[in-house]
Amino acid sequence: MNIKSLLIGSAAALVAFTGAQAADAIVAAEPEPMEYVRVCDAFGTGFFYIPGTETCLKIGGFVRFQTSFGRSEFDFQGVDGDHSDWDTHTRVDINFDARTDTELGTLRSYINIEADSGSKNFAVVDAAGDDIGFGRAGNSFFIDEAFIELGGFKVGRFYSWWDSGINGENDSLGNVTNFDSIAYTYDGGTWRAGISLDELSGLVDADEFAAGILGTHHDLGVAATVGFSLGGVNLDVLGGYDNWAEEGAVRAILSADLGPGTFQLAGIWASDPNTYWAASEWTLAASYAFKATDKLTITPAVQYFGKLASSDPAATDAFASGTHQWRVGATVGYEIVSGLNLLATVDYNKVDNDHNFGGAGDSADNPSFTRGFLRLQRNF
Repeated sequence: MNIKSLLIGSAAALVAFTGAQAADAIVAAEPEPMEYVRVCDAFGTGFFYIPGTETCLKIGGFVRFQTSFGRSEFDFQGVDGDHSDWDTHTRVDINFDARTDTELGTLRSYINIEADSGSKNFAVVDAAGDDIGFGRAGNSFFIDEAFIELGGFKVGRFYSWWDSGINGENDSLGNVTNFDSIAYTYDGGTWRAGISLDELSGLVDADEFAAGILGTHHDLGVAATVGFSLGGVNLDVLGGYDNWAEEGAVRAILSADLGPGTFQLAGIWASDPNTYWAASEWTLAASYAFKATDKLTITPAVQYFGKLASSDPAATDAFASGTHQWRVGATVGYEIVSGLNLLATVDYNKVDNDHNFGGAGDSADNPSFTRGFLRLQRNF
C-alpha cells in the first residue's frame, strides 16, 4: 500500500464517520407562525382585534391626583358629616371596551373598575346604638360600570342620563346617578329618545331614618329622555319618577355654540326629594366654556337653588324651609401634554336662610362658604 492509497482511504473513512455523526445531530424545530395583533379601526382609535376572533377590544383608563378644599356641597345641612377643610386622594380607573359587529348591530360589553385612596365610610347608628356601616371602605377596587349593549338595548350597572351636566365643575344637576338598569335608546341623528328602569335599593324610609335604622327597600325608578341636535344647538329634556318615594323630577339642558365657546343653560323642578333630585325644589344653572387656546379652556358658571330640602326627616313638606342658595364659580382646564391634563375649579356659595331651618346643622352660623379642587390626571 502506497502513501496515495492510504490518504484516499483515510479521507473516505472520515467522510463516512462525519455523515454518521450528522445523522445523530439534534435539529431545531421550525418556529410556529406568530399571529400579530391587528388594529381595529371600525370603532375608533385604540381598538385591536383579540387574536383568533373578530371582537375588537380597547383598554383605557386614568390615574388622578386631586387636592380639594372647603366643605362638601350641602354639608351646611349636616348631611355629609365631614367638616374637613382639606382633603387629598388618588383614583385609579381601568376600563375594558369590547365590540363586535353582528346582524343585530354592534354587540358591546363594557367594564369600568375604580379604586380610591382615602375613601371615607358613612355610618348610621341604629336604635341600639350599634353602627351600621355603608359606603366604600379603604382602597378596595369596586365596579363602577359593567354592562352589555345590543341594538339600542342596555343592561347592567351604568350611569343614567341624570349623570350628565353642563360644562365646568361647579354645577349640581343630579342626585343618585349610577344604577343597575335596563334601558333602551333610539338615536335618529337629529332626534334621540330613551327610557330606563332603575333599581332603587338600600333606601332609607323617613321614619326609619329618624329612628336611626337603615332601610332595605327595593323598588323601581323610571327615567325617560328626549332630545334633538340642529346646527350647533342641543336640547335634552329628562324626567325621573321614584316609585318608592312616589315623587319625581324634570330636567332640561340647552346647549348652543356661541363665538369661541359653548353656552349651556339647565333647570330642574322636583315635586319632593327623590332618588333623581333631592337638593331643592328647583334650580337654574348656566355656564360658558370659553376655548381660549387649543390647550386652555375657561368656564365661568352660576347656579341658584330655590327652597333647599330640609334636613329634618320628619318634615311633611321637605321643600318648605324657605332656605335658598346661590353659587358662582369658574373652572380652568389645561392640557400640559397629550394625555396629561390639569383642572382647577373654585366656587363661592351663599345660603339665604329666610326662616328657621329646623335641624339645619351649621347653616345659621356659616351661611356662606368657598370650595374647590386642583386635579392632575393622566389618561391612557
